[in-house]
Amino acid sequence: MEKKMGKATRDAYGEVLIEIGRSNKNVVVLDADLSKSTKTAKFGETYPDRFFNVGIQEANLVGVASGLAACGKIPFISSFATFLMSKGFDQMRMAVSFSEMNVKMVASHGGISIGEDGASQMSIEDIALAACLPGVAVMVPADENATRDLISESVSYPHPVYIRTGRPKAAVIYPKTGSCKIGKANRLREGKDLAIFANGLLVYEALAAAETLASEGIQASVLDLHTVKPLDEAAIVEEARKTGRVLVAEEHQIWGGLGSAVARVLAEKQPSKMEFVAIQDTFAESGAPDEVMEKYGLTAAGILKAARKLLS
Repeated sequence: MEKKMGKATRDAYGEVLIEIGRSNKNVVVLDADLSKSTKTAKFGETYPDRFFNVGIQEANLVGVASGLAACGKIPFISSFATFLMSKGFDQMRMAVSFSEMNVKMVASHGGISIGEDGASQMSIEDIALAACLPGVAVMVPADENATRDLISESVSYPHPVYIRTGRPKAAVIYPKTGSCKIGKANRLREGKDLAIFANGLLVYEALAAAETLASEGIQASVLDLHTVKPLDEAAIVEEARKTGRVLVAEEHQIWGGLGSAVARVLAEKQPSKMEFVAIQDTFAESGAPDEVMEKYGLTAAGILKAARKLLS
């Protein structure tokens, strides 16, 4: 399968923020001294009166954002996923989730694909933590256009959101914008033998694996579950009913992520044979992004191995 590379999802976030800021004067942006890496710096240059760098204090970042939301603003806040989630969780819980404040939390450098930055900056638990917060929508876009769609949609979404973006360039899944809606899965490939659900960088890997399986006479459907919460339960049940076999692939700790969410739905509504491609209860090592992803099985080869096990 030809791999056409696009921009990193963090780059797309920085670009669409400027467009949103132009059309909506209530949008404000906050960062914790990482605006060059999270790509919010250009918003600050374009709209300096609506950009706030609170310094290296992620808990305060969330608290200030909740105050701005209480005043009718639509705050977008950013830092590395591991810093924002680990250091700002208490404020997310009380000042955003419990208080029902309309804060948009966009966390960069998610997963282990940041590579050489090492384990201390690899966020492998952020989706689980974000999803357990009542009323918070959680999303992991696969490419630049999915990011633009979900960020744009989140402006009018009347609840807090957590969106994970990534450091490396992402393969193009959606050639144009307009394909991704909050809470609605996208079927990218039809199949009758098994269903592969994925998000983020694993969407391309799932498509590549499905193409290999097709050459062997096995038809796998592939769905992009970019929204972990609210989950498109109808789409999940439909695919499971059709195939009887479900494989979930994600760049996240196996505990509490997309796989856990899908398994809960199927346990209740359509019990199925399942396999999971995820980080297996471990921290990852530092290294080149492709090598790190390969070592921990987050590749098309890893998905193929799990699919063949499922089919056997």
